[in-house]
Amino acid sequence: MTTDTPETTASPIVRLRSVSKSYRRGGQIVPVLEEITFDIAQGEFLALMGPSGSGKSTLLNLIAGIDKVDSGAIFVGGVEITALSESELAIWRGLNVGFIFQFYNLIPVLTAFENVELPLLLTPLNRRERREHVEMALRVVGLADRMDHRPGQLSGGQQQRVAIARAVVTDPTLLVADEPTGDLDRRSAEEILHLLERLNRESGKSVIMVTHDPRAAEQARTVRHLEKGFLADAAS
Repeated sequence: MTTDTPETTASPIVRLRSVSKSYRRGGQIVPVLEEITFDIAQGEFLALMGPSGSGKSTLLNLIAGIDKVDSGAIFVGGVEITALSESELAIWRGLNVGFIFQFYNLIPVLTAFENVELPLLLTPLNRRERREHVEMALRVVGLADRMDHRPGQLSGGQQQRVAIARAVVTDPTLLVADEPTGDLDRRSAEEILHLLERLNRESGKSVIMVTHDPRAAEQARTVRHLEKGFLADAAS
């Protein structure tokens, strides 16, 4: 995991060009995003805000390669992910995207160590190398002393820190977080936001976070607003 402060670069890590997405409900086509075009700088901490149904999570899922566009193109780290096949996209996600969810998505019967190790099982790393990566990731989030605990033995904030360790253990290009503080009390939420900010500042991770909470958005460097599928002006 990189720990040096990154040098400033003009090259965007994400480029979206005329991205549109709709879903079918019954016999109706419901547009969610329409002609979205913007760039996200390398090393950015971006918050996506907007009312429920504005398309925030859909946009995040498109950038992360979880969902497919109807039209337009998305480039991440110079790769046009919208041109990849499903199998290519799955491999790309595993190497380039760290996911942080509102409800942690930890496996209850596995320890913190085992949960964090899961993404590494798909890599060529041997057992010793995986252990080194997992222990480093858990140290980064301040849970080296909890690696043998299962999720039920951890607080909500600790579970989310395990989820963040799992997200960064593969040293991904992007960290994408969908309402990462939505299920936490205020103190735990602040700890998680400070951790994301530190990963962005000290490790150079590009972070894209969906949130409805203005206090959470304050931790980001840049805020973009979605309104009914359209991108509003940026606010920093």
